[in-house]
Amino acid sequence: MEKIVVGLVERVKVQGTEVLARIDTGAQNNSISKTLAQELKLGPVVKTIVVKSSNGREIRPIVEAEVEMGGKKINTTLNITDRSHMKYQMLIGQKILKQGFLIDPCKEE
Repeated sequence: MEKIVVGLVERVKVQGTEVLARIDTGAQNNSISKTLAQELKLGPVVKTIVVKSSNGREIRPIVEAEVEMGGKKINTTLNITDRSHMKYQMLIGQKILKQGFLIDPCKEE
């Protein structure tokens, strides 16, 4: 299978809307900001999960969405969290990266 090379920050489309996302190989799951999820009218919530982070444990709602990265469309789940204090409204984790992507830290968005 041909691998798609992505950088540390990538332009991705969520439900057809383009956003900048941070690529994080240390994260298992994908996250999206609460405000962006509301703007895109993502839902319904399909389940909730407990996420362990540097801030402790937190319960997050999970929604399903289509994410396009590097020309590849992937149906996946996103957990919704407050990312207002972070630079990027979305984080791409291993759940998507394991589907044929390689990370090149030198690649510009």
